[in-house]
Amino acid sequence: MTVTAPPPATAAPERSASRAWRLLRAVPPIWLVLAAVIVLIAWRNPTFVEPAPFLAFLRRCAPLAVLAAGQVFVIIAGEFDLSVGALVTAVVVVAARLSDGDAGNTWWLIPLLLAGGALVGLVNGLVTTRLRVPSFIATLGMLLVLSGAVFLWSGGAPRGSLADNFRQFGRFGVEIPGLGQLPYAVLILVAIGVGLWLLLSHTRFGHQVYAAGGNPRAAGLSGVDVRRVRTAAFVISGLSAVVAGVLLGGFTGVTAEAGVGYEFQAIAAVVLGGAVLGGGRGSVGAALAGALTLQSVFTLLNLLGLAKSLRDAVQGLIIIGAAAYAAHRLRRSG
Repeated sequence: MTVTAPPPATAAPERSASRAWRLLRAVPPIWLVLAAVIVLIAWRNPTFVEPAPFLAFLRRCAPLAVLAAGQVFVIIAGEFDLSVGALVTAVVVVAARLSDGDAGNTWWLIPLLLAGGALVGLVNGLVTTRLRVPSFIATLGMLLVLSGAVFLWSGGAPRGSLADNFRQFGRFGVEIPGLGQLPYAVLILVAIGVGLWLLLSHTRFGHQVYAAGGNPRAAGLSGVDVRRVRTAAFVISGLSAVVAGVLLGGFTGVTAEAGVGYEFQAIAAVVLGGAVLGGGRGSVGAALAGALTLQSVFTLLNLLGLAKSLRDAVQGLIIIGAAAYAAHRLRRSG
């Protein structure tokens, strides 16, 4: 009878360490970067990780995160949407003008704004897919159209005011004993994030978005209506911009520059999350993490006392570095 020697005592810890390493490698790198930046912020300002300040930080992040969650559909489909920042501004200015502080106008105004956002996305999609205008040019043109229309309508100075029940989505929240106020913006972000994640990752439409961006010719030959899918992605981006505008208007109030620069921040967040600008790769979860990381970096820069003008430079370096890293990973996996 042969007696098998027991495995070395170190075998179990080695297997556990190997399993932990495999799990760690499976985590998108952006989550690790986010954790590292938050640790640095907490080192500089220990109160940052307390419930109230951290929830306030998430509330500030919510508009950009919602915007990135919509932008990622367009980028995965192989396109760009540069009009979202101007659409956010239009939402805030139009809402203030039509609402004029009357709480009774809010409940018909929000559906109207959502319809307008869907229309802007539809026009972007049709111009890009039917007229074959590159999305970079088409959405840049829409940015200029929206910016000009807002300036013409407002005369350069927004009129009216946002009703309190309109602003509540970006300003207030649910009181939770021992935790403080859980912002409505965070709840809305979670709901939209989960909904768009399910749509992209667990539906036929989501698979078609990846196919349309990864290899549009093969997708078309397999029965995917690439033009319809890409147009739908623009509509989702437009709707996300409206929600972001509602949250931002509630948080910051009425200003003609509410959404300035948000189109580039959204693209930076999506690229930071690992999406490939050529299309076919990316995820909603990683885009949300990219938005949180971008805002965390801005918060860290403020804590370090660096000039606010460095934000654009840092943002540009992040886009270049993240795009280069994503391209490197794509070459290695290919």
